[in-house]
Amino acid sequence: MDVEILARIQFAFTIAFHYIYPPLSIGIGLIMVIMEGLYLKTGDKEYEILTRFWIKLFALTFGIGVATGIIMEFEFGTNWAVYSRYVGDIFGSALAAEGLFAFGLESTFLGILLFGWNRVKPWVHFVSTLGVFLGSMFSAVWIVVANSWQQTPAGYHIVGKGLHARAEVTDFWAMVFNPSSVDRIIHTWQGAILAGAFLVLSVHAYYIRKGRYVEISKKAFKISLVVATIFSLTQLISGHSSADGVAVNQPAKLATMEGHFKKNSPADLYLLGWVDKENQKVTGIGIPGGLSFIVHQDFNAPIKGLNDFAVEDRPSQINAVFQFYHIMVAIGMTLIGLTLYASFLWWRGKLFEKKWLLWIFSFSVILPQIANQVGWFTAEMGRQPWVVYGLLRTSKAFSQEVSANQIIFSLVMFTVVYTFLLILFIYSVNKKIKHGPYDEIQTPSIL
Repeated sequence: MDVEILARIQFAFTIAFHYIYPPLSIGIGLIMVIMEGLYLKTGDKEYEILTRFWIKLFALTFGIGVATGIIMEFEFGTNWAVYSRYVGDIFGSALAAEGLFAFGLESTFLGILLFGWNRVKPWVHFVSTLGVFLGSMFSAVWIVVANSWQQTPAGYHIVGKGLHARAEVTDFWAMVFNPSSVDRIIHTWQGAILAGAFLVLSVHAYYIRKGRYVEISKKAFKISLVVATIFSLTQLISGHSSADGVAVNQPAKLATMEGHFKKNSPADLYLLGWVDKENQKVTGIGIPGGLSFIVHQDFNAPIKGLNDFAVEDRPSQINAVFQFYHIMVAIGMTLIGLTLYASFLWWRGKLFEKKWLLWIFSFSVILPQIANQVGWFTAEMGRQPWVVYGLLRTSKAFSQEVSANQIIFSLVMFTVVYTFLLILFIYSVNKKIKHGPYDEIQTPSIL
């Protein structure tokens, strides 16, 4: 198999596995802040018990997230040497900021969060919980800034030529606030918070269905339902804003997302479908001119199609991008419907009477995870054939000295190790859930 394809598969696999955990850390972090804040405000010991319980689950996700994130830094150097040289100054600035503003904040407060119960004053522990949560948010900021620069480069100039060419920062803040970064940061935050909120909903819906820890679980369920409802709705807004940015800055990606081929013509909006690349058509259910209306508020407004771009300058996996994008949108709308319906039942005083709804929530944890993954697949595959949009092609970015056999060997090893980590994570989380939240009040620390 081609070295470039193997390198892309390996990086996609490792980053997809890694991306299971940071969103959970961010989402659980917000829920912990709310729970502990309610404990300080009301003195209700059940909120303390819930906070302690979720701190332990947070620790599991945080630990594996850190461990799997380190791997990717080595992959940049081994498999993507040309890319690393090209973007090193840009990424160096962003990752240095992450270390200073995010890791510094997290490391300052993490020990108190995990081991501080009954050792520091309650308000000090709350500040530590808040600090760790904010640190995880800031960490996401700088990673998304770096990735957004690949999508919409700004604040740079190119030094050198050929294999020795590299981008240097000329305006740090222009690099940080590049045309796509703010929308993508907000959208990523919201997806992460939904991942954590639905994990909490899932666990406590399970407890309520099984008749275990019912009263305390109702409190946790309501907290996470409020969070999930707010962020599922606001994510629709940020998603629309992000799509508007794609229309301006990456029109070939937008055309790929909706399978739009015709040159500069009104574009349909599909609810579902299948792209026939050879015949340049989509078979499915769509709204004529719908994409034109969303972008320009005019059903007849022209949208650049894939045929407006040279074949070598547009994504090759058109149907895959189309499917990933529509799966993300479908899940997003499902989460909105699910949370609004549950909120309506809460308002009617019947939230916990619908056993079938609790059953759905018990398994709903997988939905934000899938949406987050396919959203990133859409962004990254839709950017192709560029690794840095308009500047560096993916085909020119990988390491020339790494062989296919070397990548296959390391990919197999990663698969084995990551499978073990996933099994260990699921086993550990399941064990904590079976023990239940009241087990936590007996132990003042994470151990």
